[in-house]
Amino acid sequence: MALVAGVDSSTQSCKVVIRDSATGALIRSGTARHADGTEIDPEVWWRALQEAVDAAGGLNDVEAVAVSGQQHGMVCLDEDGAVVRPALLWNDVRSAAAAEKMVADAGPDGARYWAGETGTVPVASLTAAKLRWLAENEPENAARTAAVCLPHDWLSWRLAGFGPGSGRAGLQALRTDRSDASGTGYWSPATGEYLPAVLEETLGHVPLLPRVLGPLEADQRTPSGAVIAPGTGDNAGAALGVGAGVGDVVVSVGTSGTVFAVTQDPSADATGLVAGFADATGHFLPLACTLNASRVLDATAALLSADLSELTRLALAASDGAGGLSLVPYFEGERTPNLPEATGSLHGMTLANFTPENLARAAVEGIACSLADGLQALQDLGIEVQRVILVGGAARSEALQHAVSAVFGLPVSVPAPGEYVADGAAQQAAAVLAGAWPEWTAASESVVKAAPAPQILARYRQAAATAR
Repeated sequence: MALVAGVDSSTQSCKVVIRDSATGALIRSGTARHADGTEIDPEVWWRALQEAVDAAGGLNDVEAVAVSGQQHGMVCLDEDGAVVRPALLWNDVRSAAAAEKMVADAGPDGARYWAGETGTVPVASLTAAKLRWLAENEPENAARTAAVCLPHDWLSWRLAGFGPGSGRAGLQALRTDRSDASGTGYWSPATGEYLPAVLEETLGHVPLLPRVLGPLEADQRTPSGAVIAPGTGDNAGAALGVGAGVGDVVVSVGTSGTVFAVTQDPSADATGLVAGFADATGHFLPLACTLNASRVLDATAALLSADLSELTRLALAASDGAGGLSLVPYFEGERTPNLPEATGSLHGMTLANFTPENLARAAVEGIACSLADGLQALQDLGIEVQRVILVGGAARSEALQHAVSAVFGLPVSVPAPGEYVADGAAQQAAAVLAGAWPEWTAASESVVKAAPAPQILARYRQAAATAR
């Protein structure tokens, strides 16, 4: 039995699954927490990965490994391979003004230019915007930056035995994949090429960049001999993990909320709402992302002195529409729509409806409505929805399952709880090992079909308009 390992290095934690490469059967697993914050020393990720690997029984008997990681994070390395400064994560919005300048500098039709060149109109989360912020605010660190990579690239590089002290030869060993490269703002999903002019305009020079590997390409191993697969961005990993194909829309509710489709053709949305990413198989992954998802539930639960299961119970005790309460969940600014300075707000409060049950329901419905805006953005590009798949930590909430189906007006498939990003990475590792994608048994799923409730979304959008 050949074993493969999949790693999910997310914003909040690192998870490792070890599976049978032929059947996908789970053999063992491990997890470790990450520190909070929107910037972090990448060494924290490395220590968490080692802790999670140890908890999973190590990698010595594993024949291939792949890392899926949070997208966009800016990891800058100097000539020696040392980290220049803490990595800025996808949800760090200090680069919002830099993103706006990038669009403005491209001229009156700047948004359309960027959508055509990179598939994505710059927003604060993109790596390119963070590089421009670095050049404008920390020019010494920008000048020291000899190479730029992403969180999953850096962890794969460390697994290959590289790190501080590796020098320029080590920097040339950086690798990535098309799904994660497509979230940088300086790589084109349509052409499969880096855009050095973007780096000149943002960082001020062209650093070394990871080589973009093909879906089943691998040219490095761990010290113990395991093949290191290309890895993926976290959303592409989740798409693999749930078996999403062309026509499927995946709604993932974790720290962020994402709504993405698997398509045969690249997308270019000049409104900036949809990022035209690539997936891990050779297809494309147009994606709308919200900054606020499960942490809104965490905050609401804390306010109500409840845990998440109690929050779900409270939400289910209220009726659809939360008695007229609407929560706009822009607690950390927002990306869809692009409102980095916005704040959350609660609307429609009366003495009759201001109850714990309705507040819990409003929080759940607010997230569902925010995700519905992402779905609408995909549909506005002509993307047809054949199936909606709901995943992520918060997807285990029956209240959220019901709210997403009611607000979307569609049945929702909910796979059995699992670590789908790590599972997708493991599936990629198995594919690299075999030279073809494995046919693993699909996870069991339930289908939730709530009565459509368009009035919830209409009232939410009226409230959300005040944040603009």
